[in-house]
Amino acid sequence: MRRTALVAGAANGIGALAARRLAAAAWDVVAVDTDEDGLAATALRSPNTHVRTCDITETKDVADILGVTGAVHRLVLAPPPPPAAPEPPVDEVMREAFLGPVNLLRAALPGMLERGAGEVIVIVPAAASPASAAAAAAAGAYVEALADEHRGRGVAFRCASPPAGAPARLVLDEIERSLARPGEVRVAPGPRPGPLRGPLRRVLFGPGTAGTSAPR
Repeated sequence: MRRTALVAGAANGIGALAARRLAAAAWDVVAVDTDEDGLAATALRSPNTHVRTCDITETKDVADILGVTGAVHRLVLAPPPPPAAPEPPVDEVMREAFLGPVNLLRAALPGMLERGAGEVIVIVPAAASPASAAAAAAAGAYVEALADEHRGRGVAFRCASPPAGAPARLVLDEIERSLARPGEVRVAPGPRPGPLRGPLRRVLFGPGTAGTSAPR
């Protein structure tokens, strides 16, 4: 069976890399963003990547996308590009980095729960300002609550807020490793954490989660 991944924020950065990796692994990828040129670059020479211009903060846009994709097996929500303003308005950051992802997640999750299978990956922005820190905290709390509410129903949840400057490929590697460990909701510590893995484990669902796990 062909697997479908829906990647939001796929026009650049970690979202673009996530879409390209999934396409290379033979997933059917639906890459969405508001940046048409960036989406075109993401999908270049990838016949199984389908691009759709979409503002995930708009309910109608999200409904249209889910009508096209059908069943989604993996949902990846990548953070928006850093804002140009040094201290952007809180409501703007929360809308793009928290409310938009929640809008898409709420639309895609019921189908996963109905099938009893799926993966939800939320990557939130590094805390470059108080507003982005608030968005990251809200996203982490929301995903953790969903993971607890739907435990044992076959859907895996991950929420990562990688430190600023962390290489996208290493962040995705860490998330992928965690998905390969059955029954785990949070990333477990390794025997010798490297310079990236330690910070990532601390920010996956917040501090104090080392060594904890819960069934899917």
